[in-house]
Amino acid sequence: MAKIKSLAELQKKAEELKAAANKIKSDNVIVNVSLATCSIASGGKEAMEAMKQECAAQGLTNVEFNQVGCQTYCYAEPTVEITLPGKEPVVFGYVKDEKAKELVQKYIKNGEMVDGVIPSAYERVVF
Repeated sequence: MAKIKSLAELQKKAEELKAAANKIKSDNVIVNVSLATCSIASGGKEAMEAMKQECAAQGLTNVEFNQVGCQTYCYAEPTVEITLPGKEPVVFGYVKDEKAKELVQKYIKNGEMVDGVIPSAYERVVF
């Protein structure tokens, strides 16, 4: 790898990396599963595993799973945030095994809305 010798070169490299990351993200479904203490205790790990297994069963290969920390929805754990390509993220609460499978079958696969949406009162900032 070549050495970066100026601020302009650094800025150019940063823009290239951001563009590459955005292209990858735009093609994939991003699933962020909250796995903080309260979510783990409520079955978050099992929900994530159920979603992964259902994606495999449905033949979905464009789904990226991420383990994330607290999303501040402790009352509704386990919570899952799903971002479909070109759409805003949607957070679902009380995601147990059957709900996890339903999210894959309906929302991820077909874009069909499913009960259990937690309305957000914030705007996501991406760096």
